[in-house]
Amino acid sequence: MYDICCIGHITSDKIVTPGSVSYLPGGTAYYFSCALSLLSVDYLLVTSLAAADMKYVDLLRAKGISVEAHGGSGTVFFENIYGASHDDRSQNVLQTADPFSLSQLDQVDARVFHLGPLLADDIPAELVKALSAKGRISLDVQGYLRKVVNQKVYSVDWPEKALVLQYVDILKADVAELRALTGFETVADGAKQVSEWGVKEVVVTNGSKGSVIYSGDEVYQIRAYAPPVVLDATGCGDTYMAGYLFRRLKGDGIQQAGEFAAAMAGLKTAANGAFEGTEEDVVGFRG
Repeated sequence: MYDICCIGHITSDKIVTPGSVSYLPGGTAYYFSCALSLLSVDYLLVTSLAAADMKYVDLLRAKGISVEAHGGSGTVFFENIYGASHDDRSQNVLQTADPFSLSQLDQVDARVFHLGPLLADDIPAELVKALSAKGRISLDVQGYLRKVVNQKVYSVDWPEKALVLQYVDILKADVAELRALTGFETVADGAKQVSEWGVKEVVVTNGSKGSVIYSGDEVYQIRAYAPPVVLDATGCGDTYMAGYLFRRLKGDGIQQAGEFAAAMAGLKTAANGAFEGTEEDVVGFRG
């Protein structure tokens, strides 16, 4: 049995800036996996992508990451076009991938399943229900709130949210995603609604303002940890959740796990690309 199994698509990301065009792997599956690569955890990634993009799987396996890769009809292909500022961005989805199926997870057992859908139909409700009978469910909700129309990404409601969230133990959302999910303007009211749907731990991230974790009637305030210079914030949420689940499995309480996760995400911003540090690196950075 694995400690953690992540389920999600590795993406092929096209990054267009005024001065360059580059192609990089991405998605929760990639950033979450890299963040765990040097931590003492028994980990498996289950992913799906086109045969032409299996090179991304090879990259992860070269880091010592266990990957169960299913060939599919396509790879999720994001095109991110930036203007003069990184705040000036448009996003297109040029290709999607096959949804995950129950048969792909039949033989996989884990203490925690971390679900990283990128689009609304990536992980069907019946799969979440089936996995909840095997282990705890952690969900990054962002993909369920996205819909692609003519290659453009739109924010949408999630019709099955009350059905699915009763099977979710830990939910991660940023402030905007929590508002879209619940319709409530305040984080406290949104987290309360998510708890009423059945989620036990609601992790709400807010960039440089830190994060808040709600569990029942308890509220845990987690400060942000930032390096002297921030170079790349891509994948910070995935890095945060890797650290949080890792320390929760090691027996940390919510406050301690949240602080470790925040420090790990902050340290990730000090360099370009995915986090590939050790537990000792995070502890030293946190101080």
